[in-house]
Amino acid sequence: MVSSDQRRRQLAREKFERQRQRREAARRKAKRRNVIVASAVAVALAAGAAAYASVGLTGDGGTADAAAPSPSKAADPCGKPAPGAPSKKRWEKEPAMSLDTSASYAMKLETTCGDIGIKLDAAKAPHTVNSFAFLAGEKFLDHSKCHRLVDQSLYVLQCGDPTGTGSGTPGYTIPDENLKDPKLKGDVYPAGTVAMANRYDGKSDKTRDSGGSQFFLVYQDSKLPPNYTPFGTVTEGMDVLKKIAAAGSTPDPATGNTAPNATVVINRATVTKS
Repeated sequence: MVSSDQRRRQLAREKFERQRQRREAARRKAKRRNVIVASAVAVALAAGAAAYASVGLTGDGGTADAAAPSPSKAADPCGKPAPGAPSKKRWEKEPAMSLDTSASYAMKLETTCGDIGIKLDAAKAPHTVNSFAFLAGEKFLDHSKCHRLVDQSLYVLQCGDPTGTGSGTPGYTIPDENLKDPKLKGDVYPAGTVAMANRYDGKSDKTRDSGGSQFFLVYQDSKLPPNYTPFGTVTEGMDVLKKIAAAGSTPDPATGNTAPNATVVINRATVTKS
């Protein structure tokens, strides 16, 4: 006869196994969502009042038992954010063009994980570069969290949302640009590419020209349809992106994003002309 103590241990083992299976199912579901994102319209984000949610990536990831332990995370390789609060500014219209397309522009992201330098392509993506010059001047990106890391089939870190949820917007949209850049050979965004997120659904032209402030940095060659404005190239900090990627990501049931385990915060963003 099984003693009461043995029965309790058996029930505990069975409960642990059920929790383990639920956690594993949740991880597999998150990976499947990332694959859907990569094969359909990855990094497509809603603009305006709509949610900035990628196609195939919804906020229903919290199906695991709430009492079950969270999956273990890799050690955080980044430092603490600088004092300050994310911006709450919004504008009704795209900023007036004040860009010198014959000049050279660079953006620097001073993050909790290290500095990232970006050469901006003002000649091919003038609206996009002009917008980031404006937003950096307004300190719109300062103290904002990079809210999404995709490390399955697609390899990008997504930033530019002061709310840190994937729903943030500056209040205006900018047109798609430079979609026929010869660098995008074979529908591949090469490592080091910096491109705009948007809410293009892959079907209706009405959803084009919907970029806002969110952008993604490609840390490994990623196959994507050429629907996302490439506007810059990483010139410094690829090691920073690799460090962030190595720490992995965790599904966030509240937002539907796969949040980086690293605490990636843009302490300060600047755009300079030379």
